[in-house]
Amino acid sequence: MIAVTRMNKEKFLINHLQIECIETIPESKIVMMNHDFYLVRESVDEIVKKIMDYTAKVQDIHREIAVIDRR
Repeated sequence: MIAVTRMNKEKFLINHLQIECIETIPESKIVMMNHDFYLVRESVDEIVKKIMDYTAKVQDIHREIAVIDRR
């Protein structure tokens, strides 16, 4: 899950695995797989960075658990 900000400055979490596409109109429009969408303040680049950071963090946790379990 990544944190994004609605146009009214309200923060919320979104499941990045359910994102179908992101449009720039000029704000970012996140379209979900169920075709719901959210207009957010973050740029496309910021959203992609948040997804990359979250995925890297999850992979690091998985790697740490895998190393511990291999004893």
